Amino acid sequence: MMMSAPEIVLGVTGSIGAYKTGDIIRQLRDGGYGVTCVLTQRATKFISPTTLQALSERKAYTDLFDPESPQIVHTTLADRARAILVAPATANIIGKFANGLADDLLSCILLATRAKLLFAPAMNVHMWQHPTVQRNVQTLKRLGVRFVGPDVGKLACGYEAIGHLAETEEIIRALKQLVPVVGVPAAKPAAATKKIKARKRR
Repeated sequence: MMMSAPEIVLGVTGSIGAYKTGDIIRQLRDGGYGVTCVLTQRATKFISPTTLQALSERKAYTDLFDPESPQIVHTTLADRARAILVAPATANIIGKFANGLADDLLSCILLATRAKLLFAPAMNVHMWQHPTVQRNVQTLKRLGVRFVGPDVGKLACGYEAIGHLAETEEIIRALKQLVPVVGVPAAKPAAATKKIKARKRR
């Protein structure tokens, strides 16, 4: 891990898609990022903070008030982050943020930060398509929040429909566009790669 690794706060909310969080952390770290996880209380029903702490090699936060920390946790994390990735992002966190509500650690961080924001929604198809959710999504987009997904896929409720958490590679690609890691060479376009191979054959 590079010393100058961009700091990513990974917000995890209460969706079955939280099981993919471990792979997101692994790919972020492999890509040169530092990752600090913040879980909502409902997220802890799906994945353990201890698991994410082990994968990120950082303290995983769940509470707004941390008696062990001399610092104010939400402002410290908000100021440190280059980007905040919320994956999975439920209708609840989207609605809270769109309406300026802050009643837990993650929602406080979102309101306190000036970092770039990326949401990867995951929820039931009817929830995603509900006019109030779509209104909240449009509000956040106007504020500069980027969204990746949701995709069409098999949902926990049994539907095969939109609402599935975007694939990990898709999420990582979107984040890299927001916050590139300096010093990591960009992938060569396919056309350029073909030209190089052609030259070598000569």
